[in-house]
Amino acid sequence: MINRVVLVGRLTREINLRKTGTGTSVASFTVACNRRFSGQNQDQSADFINCVAWRQTADFMAQYAAKGSLVGIEGRIQSRSYDDASGKRVYVTEVVADSVQLLESKAQTASHRAEPSYAAPQNNYSNSYANTNSYAQPQNTGYEPDYGFDGFGAGPTLDISSDDLPF
Repeated sequence: MINRVVLVGRLTREINLRKTGTGTSVASFTVACNRRFSGQNQDQSADFINCVAWRQTADFMAQYAAKGSLVGIEGRIQSRSYDDASGKRVYVTEVVADSVQLLESKAQTASHRAEPSYAAPQNNYSNSYANTNSYAQPQNTGYEPDYGFDGFGAGPTLDISSDDLPF
């Protein structure tokens, strides 16, 4: 059986760090992940996924992550239940984070938080194809893009000697 989850999204609130009776750190947080959609007339929507992290991962998140941070999470889905104060059974499904990566700097997170929610995200690159009806030539950056497969021999050749081969 496989139970693996990979999420990329933004934290919707500050990290809630607690300690268990034995001193183990536990952090709970919610990640907003945009849904993919098809069609031009559909509004973009998001899923708000409850997550929990334990021990060093929890301490790391409490120290370095903040509301609005773009995070990558790898973990597993866990379902559990408990009885609340009124005796009612409460069922919880959450992602237990095994690994968390911060995917942008603090400055980028701060600038994202300063933008109004309706503003388009600011990219760190220029789009040379925007607002044109013809294909513009990209600027010479020393990188040659791969435009696809044109047949055998159309790509660059490799200069490999037999001494470089492992067999």
